[in-house]
Amino acid sequence: MNLRMADDQFLNQEQQRLREKSLQSDNNMYAQQAQNMAGGVTCPKCGTVNEPDADYCALCGAFLHTGVCPNCGSEIDPDADFCEACHHYIRTDVCSFCGASFSDQDAYCPECGQPRGGIVCPACHTLNDFSFCKQCGRPLTDQARETLEQVRQMPEYKTLVALTQEYDELQMQLPYETVQDKERDDELQELRKRVLTLLAEDTGKTIEVVPTPKRKRVTKEELDESKSRKLDQIAELLNRLAIPEDPSPARVRNYAMAQKPSGVRLAWVCNYKQALHSSPCGCAKPQMGGKWVILGHNSKQEIKDDK
Repeated sequence: MNLRMADDQFLNQEQQRLREKSLQSDNNMYAQQAQNMAGGVTCPKCGTVNEPDADYCALCGAFLHTGVCPNCGSEIDPDADFCEACHHYIRTDVCSFCGASFSDQDAYCPECGQPRGGIVCPACHTLNDFSFCKQCGRPLTDQARETLEQVRQMPEYKTLVALTQEYDELQMQLPYETVQDKERDDELQELRKRVLTLLAEDTGKTIEVVPTPKRKRVTKEELDESKSRKLDQIAELLNRLAIPEDPSPARVRNYAMAQKPSGVRLAWVCNYKQALHSSPCGCAKPQMGGKWVILGHNSKQEIKDDK
């Protein structure tokens, strides 16, 4: 009996010791967490406290460290070269046109020779910080013109230009508004056929097949369907032409502006924050890559951060 009591007492003491050890371990863990919390970095986007040496939030992925725009005082990423709040190029040590390094004393880039204060477009008279005009898309530097010529030789770009031209022609086409419109058009086509036949007979020729007009009128529904299919083809090709990450923001801006076709409303969606810009010239970190998208196609999102 005394032996059993001794065993029970020993077990109780051992259980108490284990509980105290576990409690001490928990207290140490909580103390370590509290210490980390005290020296950690709070995410400005979601509020999560991250490790002191973390650059990105472990929960939402947002950049944890911010800089300040020297022009307007807005918070910006330290590696951004453009402020999206005041729309100014803010790097003083890197040429915005070619990406070469220069000193604060250089008024012109020692590499490409462009002025620090920007270039006025000779076509639309817009002041630009980058090699392509942000207003009309005109190449403003030798490097921009060389990039444009390289892109024009790409098969994908040639296909893209052809598709946008076809879409532009569809935009100019007038559909049938009523049944009477179609009936009148059919009558005109018959009249045209008879006139061409009579003219051919007068000259002793025979027309086996009367050429049809290049633009055949269709109903509004058919025209809208054709436009939608054409936009889908353009959007698919733009996805294939997406620009990956590149160390040089200037190179990404130049290449993206060179591949932009005319004839359809486009916006630049950046990989930096998935925002829509009128062009990569309005993005703070184009070096993260991005792509052109058709504005308003399969989306109601509009450009919000450009002026």
